[in-house]
Amino acid sequence: MSTHPAPSAAPSAASIFRTAMGPAFDSLHPQLQRRFSVGLASGEACTGRGVMDRIWHGGAFVKPFLALGTTRNILVPRTGRNVPFVIENVPYTDTYGRETVTFVRTFDLPGRSRRFDAQMVLGPRGDRVLDYLGTHQHLASDLYFHAEPDGSLLIRSGEHRFREGVVDVRVPELIGATAEVRESFDDRSGRFRIRVRVVNKYFGPLFGYEGSFRATYSDIRSCGVRRGLRPVREESRA
Repeated sequence: MSTHPAPSAAPSAASIFRTAMGPAFDSLHPQLQRRFSVGLASGEACTGRGVMDRIWHGGAFVKPFLALGTTRNILVPRTGRNVPFVIENVPYTDTYGRETVTFVRTFDLPGRSRRFDAQMVLGPRGDRVLDYLGTHQHLASDLYFHAEPDGSLLIRSGEHRFREGVVDVRVPELIGATAEVRESFDDRSGRFRIRVRVVNKYFGPLFGYEGSFRATYSDIRSCGVRRGLRPVREESRA
């Protein structure tokens, strides 16, 4: 396992993120290319360890939704500053034969750690990434990846859907939200920086966090997928 800077994965190692972005992937900072080349082809997993400078919430009305979401490891119900966290990006093949990459974030909040789980697969048309949220993948969202002029990465969410049994419905705008993630690499500090904002069209900012971390890489043949990292239930609907 190494913390030293490394070149991006070879173009032949087509991760789900490289596939979704196409040629724009090559415009990312080399360290972002390395991080988002995590996958079965590259044979690498990535673990980020760092500190969230701030975890914030919107008005009091969002607290019940955040508290409900935390029962399925969706969002984080508490605020905080200088919160240690870990993000685990591990590729595996899911029950339905799809390459999947974990985005499991653990926040070391006072009294009790909290998790925010997501599993990502390539969308059926190959032009976006499908993000399944939570331990039971009840929520799914389309993610669109864009390379910014400065080499940073911008991720925006699209339509959200709720799936449970025969239920498969679009989440209405009134109670839904749009997520925006910005990730960059600071050459001076050797750290990744991340900023997340979740905003409702009618009620404004709901939730977010910002901080930085260092990444280490490991061979998935030796590290595998640790117990508890995969969801309890996997959803086949794209």
